[in-house]
Amino acid sequence: MLTDLPNLLTLSRIIIIPVLVGLFYLDGDGWRWVSVVLFTLAGVTDYFDGYLARKWAQISAFGRFLDPIADKLLVAAVILMLVATHRVRGLVVLPALVILCREVMVSGLREFLAQVNVGVPVSRLAKWKTALQLIALGILIVGDAAGDWTQWAGELGLWIAAAITMVTGYDYLSAGLKHMTPRTKPVKRTPEPQGKTVSPGE
Repeated sequence: MLTDLPNLLTLSRIIIIPVLVGLFYLDGDGWRWVSVVLFTLAGVTDYFDGYLARKWAQISAFGRFLDPIADKLLVAAVILMLVATHRVRGLVVLPALVILCREVMVSGLREFLAQVNVGVPVSRLAKWKTALQLIALGILIVGDAAGDWTQWAGELGLWIAAAITMVTGYDYLSAGLKHMTPRTKPVKRTPEPQGKTVSPGE
């Protein structure tokens, strides 16, 4: 199970995180290109691990557990490093914060719903959000090494991804609240005894 290719692809996204973090501390345009290539490869594995698992009938509980965790760890690490190295600064920190908060919320929601045997399907809008998010982060990673346009393009992509994140986060939360709110049971009325009613004068 662990050695299945889909699971190995998922694990590769986690293994690559410390390498990406280390590359942020190296100066030079060449290292930025190395970073964005590694990040892109990690993003591509996010598609192929699920595709191959379905195609080869290798869907496993381990893969379902690890896949969203690998995604969130990768995105969170890159966002934190972009902020730490001042490639994301000013008001652009706000969409980055929104994305991080949403990831934490959805993780907690998935954990709760798993306890009541309820799955959280990924919507098509959430998939588009993930794709746009990865593209924006990749542009911000390479930064000025690719030209002056990269900063504003990456920041714009991050704002749009954050907006979609709020929509999908609300959808997930609304769906989850249905399983958190206790359903009130209808009150059973005790039937009145049938028979002759005795009036006070009798």
